[in-house]
Amino acid sequence: MNEDVSRVVIGMDPHKRTVTIEVMSADEAVLGGGRFDTTIEGYAALLEYVAAWPERVWAIEGCEGAGRPIALRLLADGHDVIDVPAKLSARVRVFATGQGRKTDATDAHSVALVGSRMAGLRPVVSDAQLEVLRLLADRRRSIGEEHTRKVGQLHRILSEMLSGGAKQYLSAAQARKILAGSGPGTRSARPANASPSSSWWTWSGSMPGRRPPTRS
Repeated sequence: MNEDVSRVVIGMDPHKRTVTIEVMSADEAVLGGGRFDTTIEGYAALLEYVAAWPERVWAIEGCEGAGRPIALRLLADGHDVIDVPAKLSARVRVFATGQGRKTDATDAHSVALVGSRMAGLRPVVSDAQLEVLRLLADRRRSIGEEHTRKVGQLHRILSEMLSGGAKQYLSAAQARKILAGSGPGTRSARPANASPSSSWWTWSGSMPGRRPPTRS
């Protein structure tokens, strides 16, 4: 990057509603900068401002976090984007300013310094298949968390219905069998505080082969 003297690095400190940038040359001279909104109008103003430097690369802090939305917008428009880890820019900020005080302008300056000095920073790429896998992984995690929560609720309810409760590892089929066998011989056919809208009724009614008792 330092070999191409005509190419500038645009360091960016991103936030949800605004971004602060600093334009830096290969010899680390500050050529410009400013703060822009992330609205459609603000994004257009940002691109219009940096049009004076056609040979540019965007160095954005935290492209997997707060910087991801603006990074994806730039990628979609054909710009080169590199990811600057927040810890790395924080270290550079301390060395460059002599203290760790954070402002949007100093953050953008430190990000630009990292982009100018450091080789091997990760380029940000747009991969549709990767996005699909990310969504599937998030969905799988949320299903697992919901399953764990429901099993915990079921164990709590069964501990009220049966003396000693149920075993720790409980399948849906085993739970149906326990619920089908709950009756006069068990500790309680249903918890004393259960209502038609409670978790017990939801669980028993949602299990195949078991209809929720009709309320008399």
